[in-house]
Formats: sequence, structure tokens, C-alpha cells
Amino acid sequence: MHASGQVERVWIRRLRWRMRGAWQWPAFGLLTVVDAVLLTELPFYEEGPGSLVAGLLVAGFANLFGVAVLGPLLGLQVRRWRPDLPRLIAADYASTAVLALICAGFLAGGLLHRPAVAADREELAAVVASTHDYVLARAPEFRDGLGGMDAMRVEEDLYRSCVPGPDPGRWLCVFVTTDQSPPGVTEDPDRAGNAAYRMHGGFR
Repeated sequence: MHASGQVERVWIRRLRWRMRGAWQWPAFGLLTVVDAVLLTELPFYEEGPGSLVAGLLVAGFANLFGVAVLGPLLGLQVRRWRPDLPRLIAADYASTAVLALICAGFLAGGLLHRPAVAADREELAAVVASTHDYVLARAPEFRDGLGGMDAMRVEEDLYRSCVPGPDPGRWLCVFVTTDQSPPGVTEDPDRAGNAAYRMHGGFR
């Protein structure tokens, strides 16, 4: 009877530890979604992954690395501070902390990069508006293609903006310089769309 009660106490203690150490995977699922939203809506580099699905992939890989590599390493340090913790519980606590730090890093990076993203979007809006005005004033036969406008950044303060025409192989393309107000617009005699340049790695 005494042995049975002792086994029951051990089982309850282990169950308590398991419940206390069950944060890693719920945190992984929740924070992966949060990270994906941050990467999409508040990217820390250029325009970010471009879509929520791509953001989920990036966040998933980052969090898997945190759980598989960083968490166990930090868990060893946690056990030095708390030798009473079982190894798996220490690793769980450490991995959960790593996931939170990754999320905080994405948030901080996004906030720091936000002014640059806003400036890029404002610059692109100026390119779109300048191309639109040029087409209406100089090449109205391309006005039906304004909805398919394709603008590509060539270098700092210089874009190539193209509008498709009736002939799929002939676009109206202009170079737009954004370091002046209003932006400067110069027509490009080359009728190839920007896709041709992207295919070959851009401008040289």
C-alpha cells in the first residue's frame, strides 16, 4: 500500500512537470502566425516575403531553427541555473523563450524599417502617377493598359515603368527619376517590357 501511494505521488509529480513544460508547441503555432503577419504587414527588409503564405514559411523556418537548435542549447544553461528542472522541461522553457525573442526581433526590425518602407511606397506612387500622366498626355493609345502598369526599380531614384499596348510584345516604357519634384519622365525607345530585364537579371 505504501509503495502504491509512492508511485501515485511520483506519477502526479511527473504529470505536473509535463503540464508546466507544455508551452513550446502551442507557442510555436501561435507565434508562427503572429510572425507571419509581422513579416507581411511590418517587414524588416524591403517589402518582406510578399504574401502571408510566404511569411508563414519564413516564420516557420526561423521558429523551427529556434526550437531545434537554440532552444536545447539555452536549455543546458537553464539547467545550470535550475538543476532541479528535468532536461525536457528546461529545453521547453528555453525554446518558448527563444520563440518569444524571435517574435520580438521581427517586431523591432519591422518598426525600425517602417520609415524606409513608407518612403519606398511613396516613391512608387509618384512613379505610377507620373507614368499615368505621361500616357494620357503623350500616348493616349496606351491608356487602356494603365491597369497593367509594371514599374521596376533600376537604381536609387530611378525606375523603369511600362504600360502594355494592343501588341503584347510592344510596351510603352519610360524612365522616371524621383530625385526631383515633379519626377522627370523620359521615354525609352526599347519596347520590351520589364519582364525581359528581370529574366536576364535586370539592368547592367
